Amino acid sequence: MKIAKQLTYILIFVFSINASAQKNDPIDKWEKQILRSKAISKKEFKKNIIKYDFGSLWTDTDNSAVYGFIGQNYQRIRVKIISAAKDKNNPDTYAVSGKSMIKSNICSFSGSIKIIKARTYKKMYWGVDDEFKNNGVQKQGIITADYNFSEKCCIFSGIFEGRLVTKWYIDKNGELKYDDIEKESDSYGNNQFAGTWKSYKGEIVKIANWGDYRIPLSGDLDGGAGEFSPIDKYLQFGWQNYREAYVNNNEQARLDEEREWWK
Repeated sequence: MKIAKQLTYILIFVFSINASAQKNDPIDKWEKQILRSKAISKKEFKKNIIKYDFGSLWTDTDNSAVYGFIGQNYQRIRVKIISAAKDKNNPDTYAVSGKSMIKSNICSFSGSIKIIKARTYKKMYWGVDDEFKNNGVQKQGIITADYNFSEKCCIFSGIFEGRLVTKWYIDKNGELKYDDIEKESDSYGNNQFAGTWKSYKGEIVKIANWGDYRIPLSGDLDGGAGEFSPIDKYLQFGWQNYREAYVNNNEQARLDEEREWWK
């Protein structure tokens, strides 16, 4: 009887730790903060939006504008989603393939993105000087999704998993579009991936976040006001070439930033 009671106490303790960890998960907090924004409707919109194909919203951004880091020292990682195919039987799920690169190590990966929630904005955003006000935009909003990508390379392989937030709008023709309406604003970002990279043996777990134009939950890495800009102390972790290309206007560095490294 004493052993049974001890086991019960242990299980309660473990569950309470897990619940507390989930409650304090920075990714969950980040998602909740977005969904609780006064600008976003609380009404679930997933059933209405999953009929559209989000594949191109995750694959079309110029990779030179996709920034990412892995680990506590904000080591630069580059991520390219090459294809995202909608599942015919599960319209909220996509089969994804792509590549990641850390330093000169390039890995292929495959996996899935599953749309979990969708919301619309309470009011429309029209961009600088209301540029899009008369363009017939019908709706704007976001989706949140879970992603899981498994790498395939000889060394240092693992799994990326976490949460994705994508901004979208429906144009005057009823077509789904990548929401770049507010692109000129200082804080603009889209396709925000926030999660972890875990080695296959589970021995190593690292923060791994990336996104278009900005990186979510990036601490003090980004010191830019009008656009993304890594601060000096992190340049040694893969960001020096970015500085040379876009701050020092080095042509060779810019060509390297814009090359199709995944091909």
